[in-house]
Order: sequence, then C-alpha cells, then structure tokens
Amino acid sequence: MGSLGSILKHPDDFYPLLKLKMAARNAEKQIPPEPHWAFCYTMLHKVSRSFALVIQQLDTDLRNAVCIFYLVLRALDTVEDDTSIATDVKVPILIAFHRHIYDRDWHFSCGTKEYKVLMDQIRHVSTAFLELGKNYQEAIEVITKRMGAGMAKFICKEVETIEDYDEYCHYVAGLVGLGLSKLFHASGSEDLASDSLSNSMGLFLQKINIIRDYLEDINEIPKSRMFWPRQIWSKYVNKLEDLKYEENSVKAVQCLNDMITNALIHAEDCLIYMAALKDLAIFRFCAIPQIMAIGTLALCYNNIEVFRGVVKMRRGLTAKVIDRTKTMADVYGAFFDFACVLESKVDKNDPNATKTLSRLVAIQKTCRESGFLSKSRKSYIVKDESGYGSTMIVILVILVSIIFAYLSANHHNN
Repeated sequence: MGSLGSILKHPDDFYPLLKLKMAARNAEKQIPPEPHWAFCYTMLHKVSRSFALVIQQLDTDLRNAVCIFYLVLRALDTVEDDTSIATDVKVPILIAFHRHIYDRDWHFSCGTKEYKVLMDQIRHVSTAFLELGKNYQEAIEVITKRMGAGMAKFICKEVETIEDYDEYCHYVAGLVGLGLSKLFHASGSEDLASDSLSNSMGLFLQKINIIRDYLEDINEIPKSRMFWPRQIWSKYVNKLEDLKYEENSVKAVQCLNDMITNALIHAEDCLIYMAALKDLAIFRFCAIPQIMAIGTLALCYNNIEVFRGVVKMRRGLTAKVIDRTKTMADVYGAFFDFACVLESKVDKNDPNATKTLSRLVAIQKTCRESGFLSKSRKSYIVKDESGYGSTMIVILVILVSIIFAYLSANHHNN
C-alpha cells in the first residue's frame, strides 16, 4: 500500500489502495493448480504485478492466451536486453524464437533475477502455450516471429532518425498491440482493429517507457542501449549522456519536452481504438495502461527529475485509475484532464511549445466532441483539498488497523 505520508496528503487514495491490495491478494489466490500454469501466473506476478492485476478480469481462455503471449515476449526481450550475449549467438535465437516456443525441451539461460528463472524454466511456458487454442497459438507465433526479426535488425543498428525510433518501437511494442488485437478477435469478443491503430496503442506506451527510463538506462552497467533518437537529442547536446549533467538542465528539459511532444501524436489513435471496443473486460485491460501512460507524460513534462531519479505516478493515483476506469467516458475524462495538466506546464519559451500545445488542443477537442465530458464527473488528478476531518478519519482507520493486526498477532501467539 502507499506510504503513510502520501495517504495523509491524499486521503481519498486510501480506499482505492485498500481495494487494490485486496485485488492483488485475490489474484494470487486464483493461480491455477497445474504446475506449468502455476509457474506462468506466478512468473507474471513477478515480472509485472500491475499487468497481472489487469489481466485477471479477462475471460479464462483469453486470459491464458494473453498471459502466455506476455511471457513469451518477455522472454524474447530478456534475450535482446542481455548485453553479455555475443551478437552472433543472440541474433539466431531472436530470429528462431517463434519456433522454440513449440519445443518443451528448449531453454537458454540468460538475464538476471526473475527473468533468469523465466528463461531457465521456459519449458513451462511452452507447455502452457501448446494447450492454447490453435487460433491463439498462430497469433502468438506470427507476432513473435516478426518481433524477433525486428529486434535482430536493431541489434546492429542505432536509432538515428525519428523514423528509426518509430520502427524500433513498432517491433518491440507496436507488434504487441497488433498481437493483442488478434487475440481479442480470436476470442470472438471484438472486431479486428486496424494495424495502424493497434500499432499506436503500443507506440504510446513504449515511448513513455523510453522517456521515463532515461536515467536508469544511461547509468546501467554494462552499458544499456539507448533508444532516444539522435535526430531529437542532437539538437540540444553533443552526447546523449550529457542530458543528465546539471549544467545542461535547461537543454535537457527542452529535449525531454521534445520527446514527449513526439509521443503525444499517438494519443488520438489510442482514443479511437478504445472507443471501438465492445467487451468491458477487454476495454478496461486496454484503457487502464493508456490512462497511466498519459498521466506519466503529464508528470514527466518539463520535469528535470527525469534526469535525476525515478519519476512515476504515486501508487494511490494508480489505484484510483484502476478503480475508476469503467467506461469510455472515464477515458475521455482522464485524457482531457491530463492534457489540461500538460497544457498548464508548457513554457511559451520552449522550442516546441507551439507544436506541443497544438497536439494537446487536438486531444482536448477529441474528448469534448465525444459528448462524454460532464461537468459533474469526478476527476482523480485534481489535488485533494479535503479538510482536517478526512485526514483524521484516515489516521483513525490506519490506527485501528494496526491495533487489530497487533491484537490478532498476540492472540495467535497465545
């Protein structure tokens, strides 16, 4: 759960956080008993707890397919990310990965921590994959093949231009969007979305990850590959790593804002994609990460802390997004609100101010013209102004919880 200080500052976070905590425990209790499926879902919770929570609401067959799809691509990504693997070893594995998932005896030890466990015991993922319906298997195989080939291409290719940037993001995330659209369609719940819209869903999320993770990636030892395109960062510094130095703070923020402005171009496509979804569980599965994405952009924009430490949405706000995202009206409301937050942070002297504002106005217009915005809707991003009473209620609830836990522990010991 969120820290006590954060809850006292935002007392209306408490209930959504409590619900999130209960949902996480419930999800862990629902792990299937079969050894291979137990491994897959346990692994899913370890490599992506937030994704594991969102996936639980899907119907069983589709949930299993999405779980395996995610783990297969996570394994593929582990091979790509491991800088200790020689290129002449790595490239053939990436290219042939779509065939390896059919082989229960294949494994390749690489990665660290939970990712190494995933790679060492990937036979469990293969076993589960072979139990999926043929339509799911084919969709996963096709996307894995295309992604592996794309990753192999960029092992020896730097991201120089914005076109390179979009191509790389397509291979590692846009294809995830295409794959999920295929799985949704295979389940019989959705029409098959266009490749361009599916691609934008992936690119929006991936670009935000690349932006937010700058410092972690640039400081990684051994050196991680960076995917900020030279066409953007070279306008501000001579070397990409120069952005993290204090003397370059002004240029760093301008470069950051340039990157965020580039990411915003995908927002309208994402709204179109989500508005066409029919199944509520699939809708929430898609919508929650997208709202988190634009919220993270709003947090990162014009924020030097991206180059100093970790910048992410507070856990209470994440819990609110998960709790309150139920309809397309909620999505339009969230995108509109976060676009307004972004707009308020734009410095008119920023080199990209005009372009940034233009993209934000377009997002706001799409949300307004949807007809779903209501003056009475509840925004979860406005700073909570609850008075003394709300804070005291939360304090009392926390104290009662602590006392109850203490008494329960003593009773157990006695």
